[in-house]
Amino acid sequence: MKRKINCETARNFSIVKALEKLGHFPKRTTEKEAWFLSPFRSETQASFKVSKTKNRWYDHGEGIGGNVIDLVCKILKCSIKETLEFLNVGTVNNSFTPQSVSSENDTGINIIKVQSITHPALIQYLNSRGISISIANIYCKEVWYRHKAFKFFAIGLKNNKGGWELRNKIFKNSSSPKSYTYIQNNKKELIILEGMFDLLSLATIDRNLLETSNVLVLNSISFINDIKKHILIHELVYLFLDNDTAGQKATQYLIDKYEHVIDKSSSYKNYKDLNDLLCHENKKEV
Repeated sequence: MKRKINCETARNFSIVKALEKLGHFPKRTTEKEAWFLSPFRSETQASFKVSKTKNRWYDHGEGIGGNVIDLVCKILKCSIKETLEFLNVGTVNNSFTPQSVSSENDTGINIIKVQSITHPALIQYLNSRGISISIANIYCKEVWYRHKAFKFFAIGLKNNKGGWELRNKIFKNSSSPKSYTYIQNNKKELIILEGMFDLLSLATIDRNLLETSNVLVLNSISFINDIKKHILIHELVYLFLDNDTAGQKATQYLIDKYEHVIDKSSSYKNYKDLNDLLCHENKKEV
């Protein structure tokens, strides 16, 4: 009979294996360390380190770290009890089947099918983030993809190079090539957002604002220097980046560099990002 995992035994659960269950695979490994793209944001250079010897993780982008319980709680935004269930049986609920591929080298994703969002699990996930299916289907798709012998589905936002940002309740990742997403509405003003759910949240909060501006979703802060041409051709540029260290540094960098760039993060100053604001506002209404 299989014994249920508890906090003490859970701390010995391999962080590398836990990340694999969540669909994240190392970009490079050594005997003592494994380096991942951060599970907390989009990036192109691995800044998330796992010590295999200590079984501890450290995110250099945010300057935080901890054990496997801390990590799963943070990624899934769930309780310790739910984390123990995840580590024990591999998932918090039956809506998704986490990846169980053991390869540490091949992170290739092959897109199988792209369609309008209809899967109940994805609709449920959107609702939990305060996003209606009608809004999501304007900007995103339901993307089915294969990783080796396993098939998965996610909400997808297509970037300018044909790659996809992929999100569901259990994990987030992306297909190659990585790039930003530019939505051209032939307007003189530009809105810059950090990620997919910032776009969907702003569309929910103020759809008219999006429709009267061109929109650029970075998909990764690392693309800040690649969007210069878009910033220069607009009369005004509004920034809606995250209220974390990386987002604030990027905001300050752009404000210092361009006179016509305006920081709009004060509209959600007490929250991490636009989606955090939206979720809190929805809770107040319930």
